[in-house]
Amino acid sequence: MSNRTGNMPGRFATVWYDGWRFPGRNPKLFQILTALCLSLIVAAAAACTTGQGGAAPASEAAARPPVAVDVAAVTAVDVEDGIDVVGTLAAKFQAEVKSEYTGIVTAVYVTEWVRVGKGTPLARLDTREIEVMLQKALAAVEAAKAAQLQAEVGANRAERELDRLTKLSGVGLVTRQNLDDARTQHDAARAQVAAAKAQITAAEEDVRHVRTRFDKATILSPMSGVVAFRGVNVGDLAGEMGSPKVMFLIVDNRRLDLTVNVPSWELSRLRPGQTLSFWTDALPGQVFTGRVQQINPSVDNLDRSLRVVAEVPNDKEVLKGGLFVKGRIVTGKRPGVLQVPRIALLGWNMASGQAEVYCVEGNQARRRQVTAGAAAGEFVEITAGLAPGVQVVTRGAFNVRDGDRLLVNGGGGR
Repeated sequence: MSNRTGNMPGRFATVWYDGWRFPGRNPKLFQILTALCLSLIVAAAAACTTGQGGAAPASEAAARPPVAVDVAAVTAVDVEDGIDVVGTLAAKFQAEVKSEYTGIVTAVYVTEWVRVGKGTPLARLDTREIEVMLQKALAAVEAAKAAQLQAEVGANRAERELDRLTKLSGVGLVTRQNLDDARTQHDAARAQVAAAKAQITAAEEDVRHVRTRFDKATILSPMSGVVAFRGVNVGDLAGEMGSPKVMFLIVDNRRLDLTVNVPSWELSRLRPGQTLSFWTDALPGQVFTGRVQQINPSVDNLDRSLRVVAEVPNDKEVLKGGLFVKGRIVTGKRPGVLQVPRIALLGWNMASGQAEVYCVEGNQARRRQVTAGAAAGEFVEITAGLAPGVQVVTRGAFNVRDGDRLLVNGGGGR
């Protein structure tokens, strides 16, 4: 390759390059233009190469071995809409047993965790003072009855005397003054009889009062249940004034209350009578049900939640008060909802509901855009993009590319 410049009169010079003759006045400018042309040629060749390789992914997918995956069919199921809640169980009926008057405990008949019926004796207090009061009240009744008998005798005598004087006054043998005195004595005697009867009634009321206190010295169970707590022993002072001391706690676990908190924005979905299904870690694998009974009419000022109470039957007494549970209030049912396993979704944007899945078409994987709805456990609702029966890739999707051949584990894939 040779490069030379020939001198010529005038403004222009002649450039010789590889035997070619080019007129010009600047050889360096010619070299720059030549380099630019070569660059354009190289770029065009690269573009042609890229255009010829556009079909490489398809050929590459055909050359790749089948990818082993698990698949699941899109299924239509009946979905229960609900509100997820947490709460605590408590006995619906329980009683704290206390003494109504002060006394020393002389006997305790039950221990903790013993089942008792209504009216079962639990303990007994010292009754010696009450027994003395009862004897005095009984004696007062007897004295009142004796006074009544005496008053009745006087009333009978006054009545006979009045009858006698009334007959004598008819023949003029008794003065009017004597007759009036006899009537006065008769009325006074009858008043004494009435007073004696009132005294008997008052004495008998005193006896009933003392006997009531005497009966209360024996502490009875107010309800059927189990003794969950015993707070007294023989020799303890029970019923002292101003003391909140509890002697026994009786709990009936056959009916429980489940109290849960629900966000206030769910208020429109709540109704009394709705089913509440729940479970607890204390009894794994078991699901229990109750029904909403009460909905608090006011909202908590701190967290804007609403307290809801559901009644839970517990005839076998498997559940215990105080257990922490998780549950769901069923607010409605929707039939024929399409669902896929949660792990089948790729790039799920929960805000917009957009996601992608790999569908099985023949023996190949096809990436498809879908719209996801609410999640229920391990499954997600699909509102658009899939039809019932379509198989989607679940496990192994991270190895799959669009158009790859598939090998379904278990021999069911093609």
